[in-house]
Amino acid sequence: MANAPLLEMRNIKKDFFGNQVLTDINLKLEEGEVLGLCGENGAGKSTLMKILFGAADIAATGGYGGEIYLNGEKVSFSSPFDAIEAGIGMVHQEFSLIPGFDATENILLNREPKNPNLVAEIFGDRLDTLDRKAMDEKAADAIDKMGVSIDRHMMISTMPVGHKQFTEIARELSKDQLKLLILDEPTAVLTEHEAEALLDSIRGMAARGIAVIFITHRLHEILAVCSKVAVMRDGVLVQEVPAAEATVEKITKWMVGRSVDDNPAAKKVSRPENENARTILKIEKLWVDMPGETVRNVSLDVKEGEILGIGGLAGQGKLGIPNGIMGLCEAGGRVEFDGQEIPLNNPRKCLDSSFAFVSEDRRGVGLLLDESLEWNVAFPAMQVQNKFLKSYFGGLIKWRDEQAIRGITEKYIDELKIKCTSSRQNARELSGGNQQKVCLAKAFALEPRVLFVSEPTRGIDVGAKALVLDALKQFNRESGVTVVMISSELEELRSTCDRIAIVSGGRISGILPASSPVEEFGALMLSHVV
Repeated sequence: MANAPLLEMRNIKKDFFGNQVLTDINLKLEEGEVLGLCGENGAGKSTLMKILFGAADIAATGGYGGEIYLNGEKVSFSSPFDAIEAGIGMVHQEFSLIPGFDATENILLNREPKNPNLVAEIFGDRLDTLDRKAMDEKAADAIDKMGVSIDRHMMISTMPVGHKQFTEIARELSKDQLKLLILDEPTAVLTEHEAEALLDSIRGMAARGIAVIFITHRLHEILAVCSKVAVMRDGVLVQEVPAAEATVEKITKWMVGRSVDDNPAAKKVSRPENENARTILKIEKLWVDMPGETVRNVSLDVKEGEILGIGGLAGQGKLGIPNGIMGLCEAGGRVEFDGQEIPLNNPRKCLDSSFAFVSEDRRGVGLLLDESLEWNVAFPAMQVQNKFLKSYFGGLIKWRDEQAIRGITEKYIDELKIKCTSSRQNARELSGGNQQKVCLAKAFALEPRVLFVSEPTRGIDVGAKALVLDALKQFNRESGVTVVMISSELEELRSTCDRIAIVSGGRISGILPASSPVEEFGALMLSHVV
């Protein structure tokens, strides 16, 4: 239809089992336009995009109301394959990759170049062989469009989360028929440098006429790359304006209905360094074999009661440190806690030593997705510490203390403001940011002496980010827990930590007070880059 927008969504409605999550959403998008879609966790952004993309769980829960038009023609996608054929691509907040395939195979899945042969001509194209050289070239071209470097032959199952995200994006960029790309929190696991490379790629797509719907909680990225901004709150579209008329402060207020400081570093309350604090955790010559995050030789002293930050560029080893210490990746060296050596490659020994870990991979490591919030929060403490159990017959029989389990879960639902229907709701049904809060609650329930927390605000909106960081600081201050926080966001570390160790080339390149100038941290990040 002449002069019709590329995409028009009219009066979109959706409820889950009587719970209304979207109400009369109307959106238009032109060719080459970049729309920034903002909202708190649970506002309905991902659900709206799932409707557009034909996600299976939408149809499985009763479908949706309203109409969708593409180039003026009404469409209703019954599956993502229909949306892909129509020229719509989507990079999901949670990865949709095949772990047993490498990056190239995932990027070109179901679109592989093939070498025809006589047998295939007789018996069908299922007997064609893959053109590996052409696959390599196409995958390399898609990766180059992002301006980053990842190993296209690395297995997805061994990749760090940042590289998985790049693989997802490269898969969409490799599609010749792409008209509209939905990016759901694509920069949440990326460093600032990598995120800027992705923003440049989005600008390039827009220049080629590809429209982009960009969902992110990094509001400065919205303003940097988008032509207009749409804000959702509680399933309703509350604002839609040109990006030139928006600011971080305005978007934040529209999102949460109140003013929220988007710069947590500005609110940092510095604590005087306790020079007399004893070293409670000693790491010596640690090496970790974590693909994409290899740790070569890390020695580090952590003081009792402090919040120590670990930062650095992607792939330099910062994520490998907690994964190696906690036994999730093969490691060597020496780790001593409170004067006692902690054996490596043994997760149970770490838990028995009062360590806890909030992983950067919340779905793969952090959650029991098909279990209730109560079970997720309480189960590790039950298993490791025999908490939340009632003993009968002198301890011969132990049974779950349902009242205590519900009590601790509701406590953290309230403190962390987890959006859910009840403590019995399954973790899979929560938004990504609320799942992250459940991971924190699970760690808090263990009452550890040392807490490793990796990318704690990944996928969390601007309003909840400050809440989570404040919760970590309060947990540290009131419980005396020593916290080691790993993050790709330097300002997040500077706002929360006492000291920050920078990892470069698999080694500690330096440790600075959190109040040190940004330039000094930048110099450390680049000192041994590999």
